[in-house]
Amino acid sequence: MDVDSLDPSLGVCEKDVKALEFIQEMTLNCDSVQEKVLEEILIQNAKTEYFGRYALDGATDRLTFKSKIPVVTYEDLEPDIKRIANGDKSHIFSTKPISEFLTSSGTSAGERKLMPTIHDELDRRTKLYSLLMPVMNLYVPGLDEGKALHFLFVKKSAKTPGGLLARPVLTSYYNSEHFKNRSFDPYMVYTSPTEAILLTDSYQSMYTQMLCGLYQQKEVLRLGAIFASGLLRAIRFLQLNWEDLAHDIATGTLNPKITDPSVRKCILNKLPYVKPNPTLAEFITAECSKSSWEGIITRIWPNTKYLDVIITGAMAQYIPTLDYYSGGLPLPSTMYASSECYFGLNLKPMSKPSDVSYTIMPNMAYFEFLPHDPAGSSETCPPSQLVDLANVEVGKMYELVITTYSGLNRYQVGDVLEVTGFHNSAPQFRFIRRKNVLLSIDSDKTDEAELQNGIDNASKLLSEFDTGVVEYTSYADTKTIPGHYVIYWELLVKDPSNPPTHDVLNQCCLAIEESLNSVYRYARACDNSIAPLEIRIVKNGTFEELMDYAISRGASINQYKVPRCVNFTPIMELLDSRVLSTHFSPALPHWTPVRKQ
Repeated sequence: MDVDSLDPSLGVCEKDVKALEFIQEMTLNCDSVQEKVLEEILIQNAKTEYFGRYALDGATDRLTFKSKIPVVTYEDLEPDIKRIANGDKSHIFSTKPISEFLTSSGTSAGERKLMPTIHDELDRRTKLYSLLMPVMNLYVPGLDEGKALHFLFVKKSAKTPGGLLARPVLTSYYNSEHFKNRSFDPYMVYTSPTEAILLTDSYQSMYTQMLCGLYQQKEVLRLGAIFASGLLRAIRFLQLNWEDLAHDIATGTLNPKITDPSVRKCILNKLPYVKPNPTLAEFITAECSKSSWEGIITRIWPNTKYLDVIITGAMAQYIPTLDYYSGGLPLPSTMYASSECYFGLNLKPMSKPSDVSYTIMPNMAYFEFLPHDPAGSSETCPPSQLVDLANVEVGKMYELVITTYSGLNRYQVGDVLEVTGFHNSAPQFRFIRRKNVLLSIDSDKTDEAELQNGIDNASKLLSEFDTGVVEYTSYADTKTIPGHYVIYWELLVKDPSNPPTHDVLNQCCLAIEESLNSVYRYARACDNSIAPLEIRIVKNGTFEELMDYAISRGASINQYKVPRCVNFTPIMELLDSRVLSTHFSPALPHWTPVRKQ
């Protein structure tokens, strides 16, 4: 069934019918909705310092906006953002008060981006969430007859010097009244109590969410996390903790490691199903103690219909592992969003991962598109000639540029998208990649410049051994859970009688980690979502062999560059066949919630 054939009789309830009609209304009138959104934003923020700086003078039309307002990056806005973070309450970007900062991926300086937002944006994000299940209900019947085991987490909030909260967008949403006081919806019933979701201690939160999901294993109709990597972390957690979980279920008790008073009270006193269940405990023990964990998801949760995770972009690397653990359950990626803005949803959620396309909802923000060539660079395009949402062309790639109600104006998000078609007049996009991202395991995004800086810092530890790094490359190893960065080093040891010691090479791993951005370091030090970085020392001449292999496949010897990230199986096999020794980071990198100013 397809939402294209929308008819009120297809909706499973009146709420779904209204949601589907809203999708139709927005996508049928894409360009007029966009024109109205831009006008609303320009009227709302007409008296801001930012628009005054470029003499917009109250204009609300596209032509004037595009001719006067520049296309910008985070680095362009950072001085103004720091003013707000330090307590400046002027109407810099928005005439409405900045309610908090939403933290995004790291900047080139290694710090998280601070994206200013206003309270009204919560309503827009909640509206998009409300459209997801009505679409899914067209494809998967009976989701109101069970529950969702979604592993949802929050992170500790920081405060800027000016007193504003700075936290990830999902932490903001889960802590909002929109989520905590949401009305009952039979299609959105979670096995996890809100108290467990709002725990900032990741171990306690994961343990209690997993425990509740196991108790209700026959009621679970879908499993999920935000990203594919998050669901695999949950499976790994079960592998490591199933004995404790089975003991709690057998005895109706709660592991003493769970110390949060509100969670203990909720689990032991409020949930009627938490009582001794030796039969269920024996079942979990029997399944988890088997040597193979293939299909473990459907073995433990036999009524699961699909896995609700994002598997586009960097998350695609986890598809084979998810297939292994789930027995090939469908992997719908339901929505496309970022800290800067929520963009759209997948109107064909049961399509193959390789076919996932997102329909941009034109009411979320004002969208423009910078043409992007497949070689990886954005074409030279005057700011006045960026392409509007309704005018993109099928088969072409673009970089996404947004103007939001919160005051981001013509902001380059950094996502490269390919147009795959249209739903009514609204284009549908395949997510291709993040610009300049080299390595990614979870929410981390490491670019080439950042990795090079880490290599440079680590190389300093080799100087006392008169040793240098000849060449290097890298890859994100996701075969293990959690995944980790692997760096291949070819060394020039000038004094063979005094080579770098094993401990020093381990310290090189840590030196690289200390050089990476705060998102990576948080994932390592606090979240345990990334394992220790590994350096593999390869034989001398390995990178010459790599070049020879590339040339044999048609590369030009004059233009050949060592790839700084590899994932092609023959190249991986060549590198791994030349490994002399392996080394791992011996400690956690430093991370603190206090921001550098």
